[in-house]
Amino acid sequence: MPEKQVHIISHPLVQHKLTLMRWKETSSSKFRALLREVSLLMAYEVMRDLPLEKREIETPLALMRSPMIKGKKLCLVSILRAGNGLIEGMLDLVPSARVGHIGLYRDPETLQAIEYYYKMPSSLGERQVIVVDPMLATANTAVAAIKKLKADGASDIRFVCLLAAPEGVEAFHAAHPDVPVYTASVDEQLNEHGYILPGLGDAGDRIYGTR
Repeated sequence: MPEKQVHIISHPLVQHKLTLMRWKETSSSKFRALLREVSLLMAYEVMRDLPLEKREIETPLALMRSPMIKGKKLCLVSILRAGNGLIEGMLDLVPSARVGHIGLYRDPETLQAIEYYYKMPSSLGERQVIVVDPMLATANTAVAAIKKLKADGASDIRFVCLLAAPEGVEAFHAAHPDVPVYTASVDEQLNEHGYILPGLGDAGDRIYGTR
């Protein structure tokens, strides 16, 4: 993938909190809190070039023209279920954002993505769409989600994950070279079960305390 399309968010706070999330002794409650904090910090980078327009307002002292975000409210899309953990922190930063959900699960035999739920706000083509899922492993789920969003009219799309595997980045770029990826780390590789190494385990299980 061209370097400009993969953005590694290397802020020290993001990297420190990610290390705590990788640690196997971190509890589910602490993992959820850290994920919320990290997603808020990552959102600053992902949204740093949102378009602005000048609007006239009145301060307590004078009239002025001041910048505000232009266009329709952006759309955050969670790939269920683990994506919900990233959405919460981003909504702390942009509470007016619209939220969509797409349910996809990975077939344990084929590793292919199977869709079971899809619900989006209107006018996707007029919004910046930020798709979130903690892991970009094989990329099958992310590729399928973004294909569905494009078919629904979305054109300004960004993908955000905590961790990515080189194999996932390559597969994602092959399918969607126009969609930039924002991540805190590109790890070493996938194992034979399609999990990222060294990774942090199954993000959904660690968020919700399941297995």
